[in-house]
Amino acid sequence: MIKFGTSGWRAVIADEFTFANVRLVALAIAQHLKEEGLANREVVVGYDTRFMSNLFAQQAGAVLTREGIPVLYSKRDVPTPVISFTVIDQKAGGAINITASHNPPQYNGLKFSPASGAPAPPQVTQAIEANLRKLQKEGVVLEPVEPQRDLFAEKDLAPAYIQDLESKVDFSALAASPQKVAYNALWGTGRGYVDQILQDAGWRVDVMHKEVNPLFGGRRPEPSEEEMPDFLEMVKEGNYTLGLATDGDGDRFGIADKGGKFITANHILALVFRYLVEERRLEGGVVRSVATTHLLDRLAQHYGRPIYETPVGFKFIGEYILEGKVVMGGEESAGLSIKGHVPEKDGIIACLLVAEMVAQNGATVGELLEDLFHLVGPLHSRRVNIPLTPELKKELPQKLAAHPSQVAGLKVTDVITIDGTKLVLEDGSWLLFRPSGTEPLARLYLEAESQKRLDILEEAGKKLLGI
Repeated sequence: MIKFGTSGWRAVIADEFTFANVRLVALAIAQHLKEEGLANREVVVGYDTRFMSNLFAQQAGAVLTREGIPVLYSKRDVPTPVISFTVIDQKAGGAINITASHNPPQYNGLKFSPASGAPAPPQVTQAIEANLRKLQKEGVVLEPVEPQRDLFAEKDLAPAYIQDLESKVDFSALAASPQKVAYNALWGTGRGYVDQILQDAGWRVDVMHKEVNPLFGGRRPEPSEEEMPDFLEMVKEGNYTLGLATDGDGDRFGIADKGGKFITANHILALVFRYLVEERRLEGGVVRSVATTHLLDRLAQHYGRPIYETPVGFKFIGEYILEGKVVMGGEESAGLSIKGHVPEKDGIIACLLVAEMVAQNGATVGELLEDLFHLVGPLHSRRVNIPLTPELKKELPQKLAAHPSQVAGLKVTDVITIDGTKLVLEDGSWLLFRPSGTEPLARLYLEAESQKRLDILEEAGKKLLGI
């Protein structure tokens, strides 16, 4: 059963993720485009640096041309936000992106974006899945196919995207205060974007893991503290002002402060929101997923701005970006975009905005965070991944439906069920229980005013799950 999760279809290469299945999904997408009257508009096809991603992408594009749909094919592996920008810039009918983002190297995936450039909303993926079920029921099998060359154009997608960033990142501010920074490409698509832009602004940028390696060094290409110990050590030992990182497909960011201390995505989101409001004077509210920090809520209240809460998945946040209602949208899983930019998370612009913020303020990220805590009070967050055993998977819905009146000695003041079960406590701390949309995991999200309180909440949360 090929299913689209939070961010597309992902599966293990040579198990479910095969050329035959990719061709079938591409055919289901082609049928959807025809149903929507978009078959005459080109579709952008891109891919990441995973094993044979370019060949999977070629087959997906070939199927589209077989169905009479023109294809704009990326000349090289390309970040997800660049694909999103290209869809909008070229007024394309949509995009197919062969990527499994930050998943382990044995995975690959296929992500479809409609003409908005945003991640496909549930009604779109459900329509594609319905086409797919029908094709499978009919026993349709597509043999390898060559693209129709008159419908298959190749293009370097980078220049137009980078030029557009000039209206969204203050390149002059970067040039006025050059820094010594480290950048970790994590063997992914981000190389040649963050590093090159900063170098062009006169910054010294030392790059780690810029070569293509489909095994990602045996790790997940995720810009997290757990996956980047070598990079954090590099930032510390090299006395860099800042460490920047992007994930395998360039849509997530990772930030290290001077001294090599990892700064959580939640804290970066709050800092960037404050910067955009106070320094950039952007108008609008802020949107976050249900799993994301309430520091954004505190800042929104401080500035008199609206706060919007969505289910997990940038496809929900992207709607607010498209409508121009918010200064910024963000997810705790290191997803960010801003007003006037693509309705898709963009690790490249996130890194550049942090660099701009540091340059403009003449302060480290850690110093800026301390100042933020003085303004609205401290909040710290944590995400705990809990493997879903068959027993826990079966019992999880029942456990989540049982809403306790107290957790860790504090009264539950609100229960939010837009995605999983979120228990908000009387001191403003909270817990969220939610099954992962892409992996066999249950996620426990926590936020409190101290690390000690987080430990207590984590223990209480696990007890509620019976583990």
